Amino acid sequence: MPTARNRRVWSRRLLALSAAGVLLVILGYAFRAPLLTGFANLWIVNDPPAKADAIVVLGGGIKYRPAAAAKLYREGYAPKILTTDVALRPSEQKGLKVPERDLTRKILLNEGVPESAIERVGHAVRNTYQESLAVQDWAGTHNATRLLITTEIFHTRRVKWLFRKRFKNAGTEIRLVPVQPVEYAATNWWQVKPGLISFQNEWIKLPYYWAKY
Repeated sequence: MPTARNRRVWSRRLLALSAAGVLLVILGYAFRAPLLTGFANLWIVNDPPAKADAIVVLGGGIKYRPAAAAKLYREGYAPKILTTDVALRPSEQKGLKVPERDLTRKILLNEGVPESAIERVGHAVRNTYQESLAVQDWAGTHNATRLLITTEIFHTRRVKWLFRKRFKNAGTEIRLVPVQPVEYAATNWWQVKPGLISFQNEWIKLPYYWAKY
């Protein structure tokens, strides 16, 4: 049976732990902005762009990725832009929407990229892993030594891990050039819905990719 003295000791310990927990919560809330910003900056991969054999536009980011790739092309970083043959969605199969692959090409042309510099790779790809296989095939055929991939800030971590793994023994360097969305940034992503969704999705998908690929 615990003595009255032991009960008092445990009560004081529980009280101290509770006070420490409350203090941590208060400090975490008070310093949430620098903490969450720092965490985001650690997550984002930001490789300095350099001369490359091609710039890769991954599917699923029609709003930012093609324009960012076109900018790198105009700046002279690569002579070629690779787009992926993204699988058609049901609405695209029925002709209700323009296929993403066609929209990507149109944006690139509107951004000043000539038709001769645009090359589509893969066939009906459905995820980043299948895109990495398609790009790997192209790189092997063309003896590519460096590729630039431009994608949204929180997507960079998973893409870098996956492509580095795929190209580990290929002698092809992969550099990630992040795109800054208008809706959120590393400094405020937790305050807006698009930022929360983007970070949450990547936080879930990266461990899934670790386990599966």
